[in-house]
Amino acid sequence: MAEKATYLGPRIRRLRRDMGLTQADMAADLEISPSYIALMERNQRPVTAEILLRLAKAYKIDFSTFHEGAGPDTAARVQAVLRDPLLADIEFGALEVADIAHSFPGFAEALLRLHTAYKEEQFALADRRQDLDQDGTSSTGDPVAAIRSFLAARRNCFPLLDAASERLAARIAEGGGLVAYLRQHHALRVRRMPPDVMAGSVRRLDWHRKDLLLDETLDAAAENFQMAQQLAYLEFVEQIDTAVEEGKFESDNARRLAHRSLAAYCAAAVLMPYAAFAKAVETTRYDIERLARQFGTSFEQTAHRLTTLQKPGQERVPFFFIRVDTAGNVSKRLNSGTFPFARHGGGCPLWTVHQVFKTPGQVITQWLELPDGQRYFSIARTVRSGGGAFAAPTVERAIALVCEADRADRLVYARANTQAPTPIGIACRICHRVACTARSEPPIGRQLLPDNYRRTEAPFGFSDA
Repeated sequence: MAEKATYLGPRIRRLRRDMGLTQADMAADLEISPSYIALMERNQRPVTAEILLRLAKAYKIDFSTFHEGAGPDTAARVQAVLRDPLLADIEFGALEVADIAHSFPGFAEALLRLHTAYKEEQFALADRRQDLDQDGTSSTGDPVAAIRSFLAARRNCFPLLDAASERLAARIAEGGGLVAYLRQHHALRVRRMPPDVMAGSVRRLDWHRKDLLLDETLDAAAENFQMAQQLAYLEFVEQIDTAVEEGKFESDNARRLAHRSLAAYCAAAVLMPYAAFAKAVETTRYDIERLARQFGTSFEQTAHRLTTLQKPGQERVPFFFIRVDTAGNVSKRLNSGTFPFARHGGGCPLWTVHQVFKTPGQVITQWLELPDGQRYFSIARTVRSGGGAFAAPTVERAIALVCEADRADRLVYARANTQAPTPIGIACRICHRVACTARSEPPIGRQLLPDNYRRTEAPFGFSDA
């Protein structure tokens, strides 16, 4: 019986690129010609059952997941994009959306990245005044905003860096740990030094003496992270540079920040290798404290790593991550999910991430509902950095992880929270909840009512027009 013709060109191409292979490399692994690989990727030749078996054997891929092509939530993400009010007058059938997500994953990813960039700019309009210089002209070239857009467009996931870090983690384990590996492979001795000797540094590489110096007040999780990040700088120069170039940054500051961000990404991937961490995540039902103890990492490092688990075919729950200080300043923001957030902060005070400073160290959960009816589940807790010695300064911040409500049943935290969702907004300037008593600014585009004869409980009264 003749084999059924199956055309999987985009999926073959994506698999090859995710694994960092050339057509010649894949052809050698599958024992076929490079020209046949090229023809399959262009859907000019079918992928036979024999080829699928060779793929599964050569790359240890999940056969069913690969055949599905795009990740299980790609179609849902595309559908969410197509519900944007900008596209409300265009009808899209469910079969059309599924066909785009499964048969044209590259196009789907491009659409999602463009929509992410569009939403970033839309949220920026809410506080454009904060983005103006003193002379009233728009400030450009914000390196932090550029990095956030770069990471958001890729859902904070870099499969090639994960693969390289996973291989390094295996070599480190075989070599007896981070300290032994640095000594054996880079002739570096790890030394812990007093803060006054470190002169404000937590890590310093002394090539002359072949020493990697660490501040002795760092805890074990911070020490391991600093050693892993130094290894990323030593061993992943080419991979990180390639990823940075993809960002096409306009300034040296943005490129340097991107380089540092990706080195930190690799450090987390070394300490929490993708396959092992993704498996543990499911076993513990996303219990961050249990995961942190298992991998020897901090609560914040572990929560941050949860946002990166979007490797094609091996996705976990997509999260939004934010870190704020007591004044509400946003110092870290990552988004592998769909939670919208204004670019410059100014988040809703009804969200518990701004309230957990009252209960330091305690995990606080909350159901959230945005004005358009979308619901989410939030996990928030304070974290502390610095300290480690008497009178050493510390910094306390709050972090939050947010996922879509329909995915929260996979989280251990959702079991204990049966409260009704809290109605929140993205930011006051783009929130149209007219009765909100916590509002600090009127929303864009709403006409204010005079209060000559009537004063509402809410800070502002609005016209229905």
